[in-house]
Amino acid sequence: MPSIIHDEIYEQPVVVQRLLERELHNVQKDAADLRGTFDSILIAARGTSDNAARYAQYLFGAHNRLPVGLATPSLYTLYNQPPTLKRMLVIGISQSGQSPDIVSVLAEAKRQGQPTLAITNDPASPLAQTAASTIALQTGPEKAVAATKTYTASLAALALFSAALAEDNQRLAQLQGIPSLMGQTLDGMAPLLNRVERYRYMDRCVVIGRGYNYATAFEFALKVKELTGVVAEPYSSADFRHGPIAIVKNNFPVIVICPSGGTAGDLADLINRLIELKSELILVSDRPDLLVQAQMAMSIPTGVDEWLSPLLTILPGQVFAMTLTTVKRLDPDHPEGLTKITETF
Repeated sequence: MPSIIHDEIYEQPVVVQRLLERELHNVQKDAADLRGTFDSILIAARGTSDNAARYAQYLFGAHNRLPVGLATPSLYTLYNQPPTLKRMLVIGISQSGQSPDIVSVLAEAKRQGQPTLAITNDPASPLAQTAASTIALQTGPEKAVAATKTYTASLAALALFSAALAEDNQRLAQLQGIPSLMGQTLDGMAPLLNRVERYRYMDRCVVIGRGYNYATAFEFALKVKELTGVVAEPYSSADFRHGPIAIVKNNFPVIVICPSGGTAGDLADLINRLIELKSELILVSDRPDLLVQAQMAMSIPTGVDEWLSPLLTILPGQVFAMTLTTVKRLDPDHPEGLTKITETF
C-alpha cells in the first residue's frame, strides 16, 4: 500500500505547476518593488530549507550577480549580537514558518529597516507575519515527516523570484516547462526500484555534487539519513578530493549527482577515479556515457539547463531513500526520533 510520502513525492509536478501559476504575478510585483533596494542577500533557514538556501547561493550569484550568505541564527538569539544588515535583502525559508530563530533573523532585519521576504507553506505563520513580502509554496498539507514537496516548491519559488528580479522571460519560460520534466523523471524511476534491494545492508555512504547540485548532495544525504538511518555524508567534488576520498575502498557506496553543465567535466573526472578505486557507484545524470558505468543508474531528462536541474536530480534521491526505507521495513512516514515541526532557538 502506498505511503503518504510516496503520494507526496509523486504529487510534486502538480505542486510546482500550481506554485508557478498562483504566485507568478505576486512574485513579479514583489520583485519590482524590491529591485534596486539591496546589494546582497542573507538567507535564514534550517534543515531541508537550508539546502534550498545552498541552491540560492549559486542561483542569485550566477543569474543576478548578487552575493548570498547564510545567516547564523544563534547570533540573533543565543548571543544577542546580530550583525549589521545594511543594503541586504533578508529571506527566511521555512515550510512551517514556525521556528523562532529563523523568525528572529527577519525581525532584526525589519528593525534595521531592511527588506524581508518569507518563503513558506503557511502564509499565516509567524515568519510570514514578520516579513514584508511572502511567497506561499502552495503545496497543501505536507503530512509525511520528511519534507519532499516543500523542498522542490522552495527551489521553484527561488527560481521564480530570481527570474522575476532579472526580468528574464527566457528563464521564466524554462522554469514553466519544469513540471512536465519532473513527471518524466519520476516515471523513469519505476523500472529501477527493485535494484534498491541491493543496498539493504548499506550502513554508510557519501553523496557528491557541485555547483547548483551541491544543494542536491545535501538534500539527498538528508533524506537517506532521515528515512533509513544510514550515515550519508554530503560533499562537493572539490572538497571530497581534499582528504575524504581516502575512505573509498572496494565497494564503498558513492552517490554522484552529475547533470550536464559547468560542473559535469569535473564530476566525470571524479567518477573515473571512483571506478579506479572500485567504489559502488550510484549515479544521477542525463549522460548515457556515464550512466552505463554505474552499478545503479538513475536518469533525468536531457536538455535541461543546469540552473534548473536540482528540481529534477533530487527526485531520484527521494524515491531511492523512500524505497530503501521500505526495504529495511521501516516506517517512511514517521521516521524514528523526528517530528514534522522542529522549533529551534
